[in-house]
Amino acid sequence: MWYVIQVMSGREHHMAELCRMQDMQDGEEVFVPLYQRKKKIKGEWKMCEAILFPGYVFFDTKDVQQLYYRLKKVSGLTKILATGNEFTPLHETEIAFLKQFGGKKHIVEMSVGYIEGDTCTVTTGPMQGFSGVIKKIDRHKKIAVLEVEFFGRNTEVTVGLEIVSKSADLGEKEKTF
Repeated sequence: MWYVIQVMSGREHHMAELCRMQDMQDGEEVFVPLYQRKKKIKGEWKMCEAILFPGYVFFDTKDVQQLYYRLKKVSGLTKILATGNEFTPLHETEIAFLKQFGGKKHIVEMSVGYIEGDTCTVTTGPMQGFSGVIKKIDRHKKIAVLEVEFFGRNTEVTVGLEIVSKSADLGEKEKTF
């Protein structure tokens, strides 16, 4: 089962590394889901990675109670997400979404698409077929904001999306779908 640990934003990779050093059991995995995006650095577009869910580290474990006791030794971890007194695993649809988008490396690759009228069509990348969940697109920053159900609520997730053409340029920086 996959569980989510809340950590201080900006310290996700450091906390994941500290967790890895706490006697990981066979079959356990700790990871921070990332997404690829293009960013203009010194006038040149460079591919870089950013955190998909800031403030969270993900765990795949069979025994969450044992994980909880091992992680108590790690300073800076806030908590394993729970409902009441029971640790809450991610729902199967959430896990499927992360696996489909991020693959085994847990990195959502850059998608490419075009806009025709009010419709965005993604031609390559993990967002192919998911254009209905796009909340907004920032063509200049080459990102899209998706609205997906995560952690029991609607959550906005930013991913990399390059729009290569637009049939009717409306002169807007952001277009809401």
